[in-house]
Amino acid sequence: MGSRKHVIVGGVKVGGGAPISLQSMTNTSTADVNKTVEQINILANAGCEIIRVAVPDMSAADAIGEIKKHIKIPLVADIHFDYKLAIRAAQAGADALRINPGNFGGEDRVKAVADLCREKNLPIRVGVNSGSVGKEILAKHGGLTPEAMCEHALEYVRLLNKFDFDDICISVKTSSVPMTIASYRMLSERTEHPLHLGVTEAGTEYMGIVKSAIGIGALLEDGIGDTIRVSLTEQPEREIQAGLAILRALGLRDGYELISCPTCGRCGIDLIPLAHETERRLKILDKNIVVAVMGCAVNGPGEASRADFGIAGGDGEGVLFKGGKIVGKAPMENLVDELFCLIENERNLP
Repeated sequence: MGSRKHVIVGGVKVGGGAPISLQSMTNTSTADVNKTVEQINILANAGCEIIRVAVPDMSAADAIGEIKKHIKIPLVADIHFDYKLAIRAAQAGADALRINPGNFGGEDRVKAVADLCREKNLPIRVGVNSGSVGKEILAKHGGLTPEAMCEHALEYVRLLNKFDFDDICISVKTSSVPMTIASYRMLSERTEHPLHLGVTEAGTEYMGIVKSAIGIGALLEDGIGDTIRVSLTEQPEREIQAGLAILRALGLRDGYELISCPTCGRCGIDLIPLAHETERRLKILDKNIVVAVMGCAVNGPGEASRADFGIAGGDGEGVLFKGGKIVGKAPMENLVDELFCLIENERNLP
């Protein structure tokens, strides 16, 4: 499974075997260039690789050119209803467009957008969500189903193909995790275009991350998907942190991994603060490394033997271990410090 075609979004390859790219969307007014640039650069520093901005009016479309002068990652213009906004955004310097061709009001308008994007080598994402599926398709399938989602998306792909445009990425997002998974699985069997994954309107941070991790993670584990956006009712940098965590958990992105036990009645130390402090310092260290924080000095090192380094609690003091073998001891109050001394003194860390 997986896409064989690819698109290039401002130098970032999406699909065709390229690494899974990470996206987010600004929540500033796009016409406010300074605030939008500030937010995009924060996101880029957090790991965002493609950014999307809303283009609700001409002032937002016109701002894209100035925004582009001050950012280093590709910019996608998100357009609804007015094809003239898509034209203006493409002319202003957007690296790609996200559109729903069905709400432009006529094939001649879709053709105008497709012709300009072809001329400028700009890809188009056909973005379908559960609220945009046409009434006729819903009636045909007896409501919102994966079949309806896929038919709606591929109908617009065929429309763009009609105008000799095939530089296309597709998304079929819903707020239902099972519906989203089923829709993307079906779509992956029916097209070779790259797929943009996400669970839309996923909710606030806690539930949104849970839903996104299940939906996006299940699809990526199936080999489906080429770029992802975690949608959260939260500041967008939290989306990037969650997206990176999903990719790292699946082994699709380098970075630290923290192993820590859930604690039990055998745990004789206050493990939770130790785990949080270790994770805080791992974020700063920014190494491709597996570190364990375990509650039991007897069983912990063996249970976390795949960790590169780790600590485990004991009675008044803890142990430090490496590759499952104990290599030292330290008082509990110094245990995290000694762990990072051990890590930083090791050579050849990636």
